[in-house]
Amino acid sequence: MQHEKWQVRRWFEAIHYCEQHAQGYALITVLTTAGSTPREQGTKMVVTADRQFDTIGGGHLEFKAIELAREALAESINQRHNQQAIHSFPLASKLGQCCGGAVKLLIETHVSHRQVLALFGAGHVAQALVPILAQLPLSVRWIDNREALTPTQPLAANVDYLCDDEPAGEIPLLPKGSWVVIMTHDHQLDFELAEKALRHPDLPYVGMIGSQTKAKRFVHRLKSKGMSEQQLARFVTPIGLNAIPGKLPVEVAVSVSAQIIQRLHGVDAPSSVTTTAMTKDLIHDPQ
Repeated sequence: MQHEKWQVRRWFEAIHYCEQHAQGYALITVLTTAGSTPREQGTKMVVTADRQFDTIGGGHLEFKAIELAREALAESINQRHNQQAIHSFPLASKLGQCCGGAVKLLIETHVSHRQVLALFGAGHVAQALVPILAQLPLSVRWIDNREALTPTQPLAANVDYLCDDEPAGEIPLLPKGSWVVIMTHDHQLDFELAEKALRHPDLPYVGMIGSQTKAKRFVHRLKSKGMSEQQLARFVTPIGLNAIPGKLPVEVAVSVSAQIIQRLHGVDAPSSVTTTAMTKDLIHDPQ
């Protein structure tokens, strides 16, 4: 997550942050030591794809350990399972260190299984929706391009807010399997987000708020840009459950969250505008 403003420094703080935000990480532990070594047995550090926290002593030993940890983490993320490995290092000239001792390192990878949901838009419906999503087993990335809407109150531990001038640029940064919910104030931005998300086959759910008219217009435009039926099968619009009536932001938020809860329990939402009956006339997420 290149855009995150990490506020953690210690390895245990990093683990807590990664677990809350669905970030994969590797934990490096000094398992055993012999002779003179940079750090004692039990010393730990955490490595993510682009950051590291704490230290096992620095130098070439740490450099090599980080390299091995990132290789293992990438493999674990790709295969969606955790792994453990023990590596032995004599602290001799081969590592550019002359302590004369030896260490064994345990490298454990931890791949998050928490569902990531990217919510684009910070208007009234989104503001009503986020407190509900925060209570679910989700890692929520809340994204908007209007600085004035940046929340002033602390968010739940599993919610990150990002103000980005080009929200569509966040799509390629999402982990595989992320769900996308689109409810911005701008039709053109909605379309750009939907198109970009649907062109990423590893994003299985792309939901968009709006009316039936808006949904049909978007599907027509997407088809004209070469979008296949297979790609459009992941496009759920309008989102929400028709069984929950009302047009108030909180009512729409409850409707949308109910559909997301269904997905969390393995119930897929209808993917076609012709089979989704929700008719709440929210062309925009009003401000």
